[in-house]
Amino acid sequence: MISVEGLKVEFGIKPLFSEASFVINPRDRIALVGKNGAGKSTLLKILCGQQKPTAGTVAVPQDTTIGYLPQVMKLQDDTTVREETQKAFANVTAVAERVERMEREMNERTDYESEDYMQLVERYTTEHERYLMMGASHREAELERTLTGLGFERTDFERPTSEFSGGWRMRIELAKILLQKPDVLLLDEPTNHLDIESIQWLEQFLAQSASAVVLVSHDRAFINNVSNRTLEISCGKIVDYRVKYDEYVTLRRERHEQQLRAYENQQREIADMKTFIERFRYQATKAVQVQQKVKQLEKIVPIEVDEVDNSAMHLKFPPCLRSGDYPIICDEVRKAYHHLVFDHVNLTIKRGEKVAFVGKNGEGKSTLVKCIMGEIPFDGQLKIGHNIQIGYFAQNQAQLLDESLTVFQTIDNVAKGDIRLRINDILGAFMFGGENSDKKVKVLSGGERSRLAMIKLLLEPVNLLILDEPTNHLDMPSKDVLKEAVRAFDGTAIIVSHDREFLDGLVTKVYEFGGGKVREHLGGIYDFLQSKKISELNELTGRDTNATQEKPATTAAATPATRKTNYAEHKEQQKRIARAEKAVKTSEQKIEQMEARLKELDDLLMIPENAADMTLVTEYTTTKRALDEEVERWEQLSEELENITN
Repeated sequence: MISVEGLKVEFGIKPLFSEASFVINPRDRIALVGKNGAGKSTLLKILCGQQKPTAGTVAVPQDTTIGYLPQVMKLQDDTTVREETQKAFANVTAVAERVERMEREMNERTDYESEDYMQLVERYTTEHERYLMMGASHREAELERTLTGLGFERTDFERPTSEFSGGWRMRIELAKILLQKPDVLLLDEPTNHLDIESIQWLEQFLAQSASAVVLVSHDRAFINNVSNRTLEISCGKIVDYRVKYDEYVTLRRERHEQQLRAYENQQREIADMKTFIERFRYQATKAVQVQQKVKQLEKIVPIEVDEVDNSAMHLKFPPCLRSGDYPIICDEVRKAYHHLVFDHVNLTIKRGEKVAFVGKNGEGKSTLVKCIMGEIPFDGQLKIGHNIQIGYFAQNQAQLLDESLTVFQTIDNVAKGDIRLRINDILGAFMFGGENSDKKVKVLSGGERSRLAMIKLLLEPVNLLILDEPTNHLDMPSKDVLKEAVRAFDGTAIIVSHDREFLDGLVTKVYEFGGGKVREHLGGIYDFLQSKKISELNELTGRDTNATQEKPATTAAATPATRKTNYAEHKEQQKRIARAEKAVKTSEQKIEQMEARLKELDDLLMIPENAADMTLVTEYTTTKRALDEEVERWEQLSEELENITN
């Protein structure tokens, strides 16, 4: 599908990679991995034609389409969510217009027996079949399924895109790319702006998609669930592992060990040659042997070893004061802006617990964190325990760094004791190794500043750690370092994250935000996800559908009035289900009738003397269009019935 041969990219003296050759085949699910700065994003830009390599070729067949989602893009703000997403169907719209134009011409002309007319019918048939193959008749249903899968509510569809944050607008761009159904999907960090439910939906979408996929992601669970092949950029080379990510990790470790052994053997060989040369350099009887050793030494190609795996490095938070038994107690906490964010929040976090805040974006996770921090007002009572020292990480923490300092100075100012001897190792673990440690903070990118703020937090003595999306700008080794540090942390931790792999084995309690409520789930993140799957919930809506496995943050005794209301609601629900089922059945009957008529028309048009009968052709076209519309309506009605039933 895409053939890469002898690819080389260089910006400075040393190339990012060279002599790279590989082929992207249909149905490939390729995880593109490597340390930050290795050239992953650059390779994606070359594959989609946005950037030219220094040398080598990228051969893409003429009819192959490519969809590319970069980490950052320019976004339009002059349309609604639906209108912007519909731009994905520009090609379909063009085909539809051609079909309608030819259909009008066929109805207006009367030269049915002419060769020109028969050619028009043939062109119309070809274009109409192409139109149907593009799934055009179902495009609105697909648009709505994709947007809801990526976290949008139906009420969002007619809102202007300017009302949404950059992260939500990136979701719109992702929806457009997925709806275009390109032959090859190139996705650069697609999960950075998605929550857990949207990531799971994207996993399922990619698994069912006919497109080949090349993706860059630091979400280990995501790339492992999606990938069936791994391309690694390491030491200026691209190594092809034809296995999914988890298996690649094992193979890479074995390869790294082999490289180390070969490197050590080569170093011993070089040392022996140098010793021989130095020892016999001035002995005439050994001159020939010395010259041979010198020539052999010059011909040796140094064995390169893959970058050191920094995940083996260990960090630990410095000792801190012992806090009270209950660092956080919420009692009937409520927060509303122009709309309700959450209400009746009752939760207690004990000393030493590590808990996760999860839910769709906009459901109030970060808002409750800001309430805990005292940054915004709220209703109800929120008690901070005795002797609490809070360490808070959020994206805006990166903006509070002193821009006049270097990376090294920033960390040196907070490091105490023996840890100061390991500052360079710590910086290397978070991708600030070598000359990067001498960079001024003012020249760092947003992601680099976030990583630096995270290192700074790791070295401060705190007993309540609050991390709001801490892994968005960390690569996998850096995340491992952070995860181990938080796991070994003696204090209490609240982690707002959509990264399942990071939360796995780290938290023992999950608070689910949704529908204005906060619910408590005992157990780890995969226990929580499994409970939602058992409850047949595809997204977190804040409904208490599994009372045996989740404990709402607020409960109330059922009163007679409540029971009466519940009974009335139940009756109304049954009426809604009956109406929806009747609408679905009526639609199915219409579809059966139209399909039967189409079969009859097909049989009639197969008879030679009927081939040019415009009455039959027009009826066939009209019936086919009506059938397509009814199928789309049936899908919507079925989806509504499913939503009501659930």
